Amino acid sequence: MKKITIILFFTIATIFFGFFNSKTYGYLYLNNLDFDVKINQDASMEVTETWNIEIEDTNTLFKTFKTDSSKYSGISNVTVSEIKNGAEQNFEQINQLMYHVTKNCYYGMKNADGNFEIAWGVGLDSSSDTRTYKISYTVKDAIKKYSDYAELYWQFVGEDFEVNANKITGKITLPGNAETKDEIKVWGHTEGLNGEIYATSLNTVEFVINKFRSGRYVEVRTLFPNYLITSSNRTSSSPILEKVIEEETVWANEANQRRLKYEKMKKTAGVAYIIGVGLFCILFIKSIKKQLKKYKEIVPYTKTIDIDYYREMPRNNVTPAQSIKIFNKRISNYTTQEIGRIFSATLLDLNLKKYIDFEQIDKKNIIIKLLEKTPENMEKSEEKIYNFLEKAMGETKQITVKELEKYIKRYPSRIEKLVNSIEETTKKEIIKLGLYDEKRQEERETSFGISLTLSILGLVALGFISIYLLSFVPAKTILIPGLIFVIFAIINIIASSRVFKKQQPFTNEGLNENAMWKGLKKYMEDFSMLDKREVPELVLWEEFLVYATAFGIADKVLKQLKIVYKDVYENMDINSHPYMYMAMHTDFTSSFTSAISSSVASSYSSTMSSGSGGGGGFSGGGGRRRPEVGGGGRKINA
Repeated sequence: MKKITIILFFTIATIFFGFFNSKTYGYLYLNNLDFDVKINQDASMEVTETWNIEIEDTNTLFKTFKTDSSKYSGISNVTVSEIKNGAEQNFEQINQLMYHVTKNCYYGMKNADGNFEIAWGVGLDSSSDTRTYKISYTVKDAIKKYSDYAELYWQFVGEDFEVNANKITGKITLPGNAETKDEIKVWGHTEGLNGEIYATSLNTVEFVINKFRSGRYVEVRTLFPNYLITSSNRTSSSPILEKVIEEETVWANEANQRRLKYEKMKKTAGVAYIIGVGLFCILFIKSIKKQLKKYKEIVPYTKTIDIDYYREMPRNNVTPAQSIKIFNKRISNYTTQEIGRIFSATLLDLNLKKYIDFEQIDKKNIIIKLLEKTPENMEKSEEKIYNFLEKAMGETKQITVKELEKYIKRYPSRIEKLVNSIEETTKKEIIKLGLYDEKRQEERETSFGISLTLSILGLVALGFISIYLLSFVPAKTILIPGLIFVIFAIINIIASSRVFKKQQPFTNEGLNENAMWKGLKKYMEDFSMLDKREVPELVLWEEFLVYATAFGIADKVLKQLKIVYKDVYENMDINSHPYMYMAMHTDFTSSFTSAISSSVASSYSSTMSSGSGGGGGFSGGGGRRRPEVGGGGRKINA
């Protein structure tokens, strides 16, 4: 189950991180991009662009114009300003290229590529805001004059425009009135075929594009009476109308064919979506039926005892490592805190079993010694710690607590190996004792993993497909099937979760022992408030305190022992009650817990990126995104 969960989590996390990260890092989105264009009699064009834009983690915006003498001869009169609360704040012009432009400054000049660039500083390096900017400039010789018509052929948004836009609008005002609107010919080119363009009056052309996607272009071509242009450096004695109509007719026919295919695709996509949802729902129904049937067939393990307090050891020769797994009803990995407590508790248990001895040097230091007794009938999980301790001691067969702490911290890889072996051997011990049904666990992991994967990956796929289809399929086509899909997916998850819970793998004996450990823990926490006749002999507390240490309640229990056994406490020494003495008079338990936890954490993090200079994997890095916004007069066939 753990492997399935990890794989599933990282798959979904990667998908969602990739999706949302593309939006949040250096994020730009135009709510509206408006072009106000005035054509002058000298063939120049005055353009004012108004950007209402959402900005995040970006310090500079810029727009480039591809140098093309066949389309225009130069750009001048550049200004940039910001509109705040209806008032216009002019930016300061600078005369040098800057990769990161100073906030509220701008420049308009040729860049290193030889293209003309307008750039301005927005100052949102690590913050976000919605701003409105006005960029104005004059394009020289934007109009070419032919013998029959004058032509504007201009790409207002280029293919290198990297910002999506909710809407792009434009208004082109001619230098004078045509005699009739029929004298004004207009065409618009955009890859998405989602725009409209009209001559709205005798001297005005307007266009609009909805839901613009970056990487496309917006291009306008208009012919109007040549007598409206009095002078131009770009002229031709040939007529243009017939050639343009021929070109635009070919492109229009191609566009219409694309529209037909697009409409057909819309219908097909809608049908395919509904069929796909239907097939998934059938899978969900089958899965739900299977889970309901399995739920009825499962005979759950149940405890046969019901106790509040428990005053005995639940089982002979039980290890601290076993007690924690059974108490938590969790066969999976220990936490670093649990490992520290297991190590400390096991040392205490080894002392009670006369495998090791404690000798006090002074109030702050204690020697741990190996006794001559040969380990017999020792559980494997406890034997692992005994062997580790023996290796740490070396030939001297003894080590101080402080030296052991240093050894633990010095060799995190050995601690990691010890932890892994304890986890594995403890699991085998619990299974061998009949407290845990491994086969049942494998069955429920497989069943739940498949069911959960089907639901979650189905929901993820539905989300991405729905977002894509919304751009060309009516929302109602998606909404109802999608809602049904979500309902079945949720029901499938709920049904699978019920089976998973009912199929828990701890056996009747395991659940009974779990109840005993919980009762013992509760008793140890509350015993000072109970009838003194129910308090066991002090000698039994040395055994109880092993597991109080494992459960992390040793300090609480020791405070009560000082109250209940006040006379014994005042006359206690390390020889009469070695563990209780150390626990009450030193920081024995907490020191090992801290050292083990620190070492385990160090071992686990050794393969992670380090920001402290202490070593590890490489950390990621990079620069802040500077979005490129393109423009120009380059002809691109629609």
